[in-house]
Amino acid sequence: MFIRRAAWPMREAVAALQKRRAKLASDPAAVYFSEIYNHVVQVVDTTETFREVLSNIFDIYLTAIGNRMNEVMKVLAIIATIILPMTFVSGLYGMNFRHMPELNWRFGYPFALSLMAGIAVSMILFFRRKKWL
Repeated sequence: MFIRRAAWPMREAVAALQKRRAKLASDPAAVYFSEIYNHVVQVVDTTETFREVLSNIFDIYLTAIGNRMNEVMKVLAIIATIILPMTFVSGLYGMNFRHMPELNWRFGYPFALSLMAGIAVSMILFFRRKKWL
């Protein structure tokens, strides 16, 4: 940035000197003014190229961070999707209804646990088949 700030005004100044060379200097000096102008333009072009490359590198870095965050969000969404039906089942059995046949059944609790485990396993298999996990 410092080189760019210094080179841009220098480019204009050297161009102005090159235009007024007939009044200020002889013809052999004109070659030197032309060389100086070419070098300044080269410096300006090089700094612009570096600036563009740096901007592209920064964009690539931000894209990589975004992709990593998307992967984390995908995993969290899958975990939430797997836990949601299990929360529903546990909430349903936790309401203590009187006329729920499974509440008085001897295997009601193991049935609810195996239902939640079955839902989780089936969802994991579904996600793997879809290649989401």
